[in-house]
Amino acid sequence: MFEFTLLATDTQTAARRGRLETPHGVIETPIFMPVGTHAAMKAMTPLQVEECGAQIILSNTYHLHLKPGEALVQKAGGLHQFMNWHKPILTDSGGFQVFSLPKKRITEDGVFFRHEVSGEEIFLGPKEAITIENALGADIIMAFDECIPYPATHDYAAKSIKKTLRWAETCLKSHKRPHDQALFGIVQGSVYEDLRRECALELAGLDLPGYAIGGVSVGEGLELLKKVVDYTAPFLPVNKPRYLMGVGLPEDILESVERGMDMFDCVIPTRYARSATLFTTRGKLRLTSRRFRRDFFPIDASCDCYCCKNFTRAYLHHLYNANEILSAILAAIHNVHFYLKMMEGARTAIEQGAFADYKADFLGRYLSAGADRDDD
Repeated sequence: MFEFTLLATDTQTAARRGRLETPHGVIETPIFMPVGTHAAMKAMTPLQVEECGAQIILSNTYHLHLKPGEALVQKAGGLHQFMNWHKPILTDSGGFQVFSLPKKRITEDGVFFRHEVSGEEIFLGPKEAITIENALGADIIMAFDECIPYPATHDYAAKSIKKTLRWAETCLKSHKRPHDQALFGIVQGSVYEDLRRECALELAGLDLPGYAIGGVSVGEGLELLKKVVDYTAPFLPVNKPRYLMGVGLPEDILESVERGMDMFDCVIPTRYARSATLFTTRGKLRLTSRRFRRDFFPIDASCDCYCCKNFTRAYLHHLYNANEILSAILAAIHNVHFYLKMMEGARTAIEQGAFADYKADFLGRYLSAGADRDDD
C-alpha cells in the first residue's frame, strides 16, 4: 500500500523529486502539509484546502486523544470519514505537544501529564501513542519520541536519543496496521552531529517506511537548522521519504529542500493569516497597516487563488479592522495556496535540474522585498 519512488535528483544540489503512494492517494514530493491539529484546518473547509492544492494534511494525536477521543473518531469510521477529508493524512504522535507542557513527568516508559481541563493525570508512552494512532487511522503515523528542547547539553541529548530509539522499537512492535498505516521514525539529537548520525543510523536499521528529523524549529534559528539537516539527511535511507517536522517559513523550507528533505508541515500559513500577515512573492504584507486602506490591488498580482482573483488589499484591510471572520478565511486560503504553489515550483525546478536557480530567484525576490513590507 505504500511505495516511495525517487523520480529525479537536482543536478547541483541534494534536492529530490519523489512520489509517495498511500491508501488515500498519491503525494508528490517535495510537499508542504497544512496542519489541521484538531481534525480541522483553522478558518478553512476541507474543500477550500483541497482547492488550494493540498495533497496531504496533518492532525495531532495528543489533541485528538484529549478531545473528542480516538474511540469516537474510530466509531465515526476513522479520521478521514470523521473530518470528510479523503486524501492522505499524517498524525503526529503527540510527543512535541507533551514535552512542551509545563508540568510533566518523564520516565523511561513514557510521560505523565495533566489533562488541560480536568487536571486528571494522563500517561502517554510509545505503546499508547501507537494504539491511539491506529484507532485514528491516518495514512502516515509518527513514532513517539522525546522532543529535545533547545538548548540542551550533549549528555542530556545522548541519554534522550537512547530513549527515543527504545521507544521507536516499542512503536514498531505495537503497530497493528502496517498494511494501511506507514510508521515513520523520528531522528533526534539536538544540534550535535554525532548524536544525529547515531540516531539516524539506528533508526534506519529498523527499516521503517519513512523517516523524520524532529527537534528543530525549537528556537535554534535557520543557520543551526541548516547544519542539523546537513549532517542528518545523508544518513537517512535514499529510498524512503524524509520529513522535516514543524518547518516553517518559506526560506526554511527551500533551504531544507536543497538539502534533500521531502515533506514539511507548519501552522504558520493559517496562524499568520489570523494575525493579518499574508505571504507574497515580493515578501510579507501586514494588512492592518493603514497604507492598504485605499490599495485596490490583489494581495499578489501573480497569484491565482480565490482571494487574489476576487478581492483587494483594501477589502481585506477593512475586514481585519472590522474584526470579520472572513478576513481569516480569505487570508488562510491565500497563504496555504502560496505555500503549495511554492512547492509545485520546487518540484518542477528539480525535474529540470534547476532547483538552485529557482531557490535563488524565489528568495531573492521574497527576502529583498519583504524586509520592510510587514511593518505597520
